[in-house]
Amino acid sequence: MTVNDMDRAPIDDTLFGGVTVRQDGQDRIEVGGEGIPLAVLERSPTAEVDPQIAIGTRDPALLTLSIDGREAGLMPAKGGLSRRSYRVDVTYDGSVYRLVPDSVPSSRLTRDGTHLGDFSCDGDEMVIAEWREGAEVRPVDASIGYALASAFGTGAQPMWMMIVDGVTSALP
Repeated sequence: MTVNDMDRAPIDDTLFGGVTVRQDGQDRIEVGGEGIPLAVLERSPTAEVDPQIAIGTRDPALLTLSIDGREAGLMPAKGGLSRRSYRVDVTYDGSVYRLVPDSVPSSRLTRDGTHLGDFSCDGDEMVIAEWREGAEVRPVDASIGYALASAFGTGAQPMWMMIVDGVTSALP
């Protein structure tokens, strides 16, 4: 079954119409729609599952991403104190994509350094995309952005806020 076969109500994307995001547990995420190519992000069944990550891991050796059946290079960073440490890079069809947190709720999607739009998602099937005015956004950009936002979630606290949280939780 592909995303286009599902009876789930699609997300209304301002540029590409109906987009459907489907998570199959923490094993597989499919993104598709009439105006965008099918993106499939899968986790290896041998991976140890992290319940805090929608796709279950940030280990690139245990993840595969394909767009319309063609494999893409996927490199999620490990995640740590800085927002940048939660970035996810993709190489596909000669372009380099990056989804990186830029505020508490959202992450910025770039292609070859050009800011395309912002995504908000809690690591589920409800993804919100806000395309940057004047950006030349392609259908594959949407497929990649929706898949990454759903698989890894978006946004992160700034480092200073994490430090304050850590200090206050250590106090009696």
